[in-house]
Amino acid sequence: MLFWFIAIAVTAIACAALFYAAGTRAVNVTVPEMEDANSHFRLVLAGIDADLAAGKLGEAEATAAKGELAREILRDKAVSGRGKITTSSFGQVPLLAGLALIAATSLGLYGVLGSPNMPSQPLADRPETQAQSIDLESAIARIETQLVATPDDVRGWIVIAPAYLELRRYQDAANAYRRIIELSGPTPNLQTSLAEALMFAAGDQGSPEAMQLLRSAAAADPKHVMSRLYLAADLTRTGDYPAAITAWQEAIALSTGDEPWLQAAREGLAVAQNDGVSPTNAQEAEMIGQMVSGLAERLNGQGGTIEEWTQLVRAYLVLGDADSAQAAYDDAVAAYPLAFDRGDLDGVALGAGLTLNGATP
Repeated sequence: MLFWFIAIAVTAIACAALFYAAGTRAVNVTVPEMEDANSHFRLVLAGIDADLAAGKLGEAEATAAKGELAREILRDKAVSGRGKITTSSFGQVPLLAGLALIAATSLGLYGVLGSPNMPSQPLADRPETQAQSIDLESAIARIETQLVATPDDVRGWIVIAPAYLELRRYQDAANAYRRIIELSGPTPNLQTSLAEALMFAAGDQGSPEAMQLLRSAAAADPKHVMSRLYLAADLTRTGDYPAAITAWQEAIALSTGDEPWLQAAREGLAVAQNDGVSPTNAQEAEMIGQMVSGLAERLNGQGGTIEEWTQLVRAYLVLGDADSAQAAYDDAVAAYPLAFDRGDLDGVALGAGLTLNGATP
């Protein structure tokens, strides 16, 4: 009821303002200074006649004076007429009827189409705002509840399976993809997605079932890229480099040149072709080996400080060359027979499992 009172009041105020703006009224009306506006002109005319009778004015002069007085009367009437300009272009009755019709139509349409009795609703309680605030886990919980009631709803499984992957619930994702395959049949995409979930769940141990699914997906679709990429990556991980090279090459052959996975596939192919070692790492190892060889040649030919011998032994150990590390340690012991002079070298050798024979305490 309060709403309608306010609405009617606002409508009435608006209609009154419109009626005032369009209604009939005088604008800038001036009040005459004399009670009879023509009395002045009568006195002037009487004076002209008196002067004519007394001989003060000739006949032509009197006629000219009366003509000027007539023009003055016309000018005065024109000025008085401009003071009564009005703004009315039609009567007040049609104006009032039009305003009443507009007000009644507006209020009637809102009464039919609007909801004046609906209480106000805070922004946080509106459905669209609540939908934005629902997190992924809450949405998954709702879908899970629906799937318990309708386990054959393939659309629900299709929605929830990738959500499980995003939450790293890999085993649940695998079960969801299995259910999708049971309900809709196997496809290369579904088999690859199931294999992906199984590989994530298995970690470094690998999944024979995932490999079988990937091979089946690749065989079913000669142009299926993702199954070949996963297959090539896992073959590289397990050391089956010839098969990995073939899988990498098949995937790269299906590219158009601008795919985001293309660079990674080329790097994977290079690793497989280099027996599991990245060419970049091999180049770095070669450079380090050359530096170590240069240091060893200088120490063997010219000798050096105990710190340099220790550095050489550590470099060999980092490269995994235990024999060269043992030989370098023996040469260092020969150059510095007293343990007091060898500093940390004996500790490095002992920690690496090198033989300390020949060392003098």
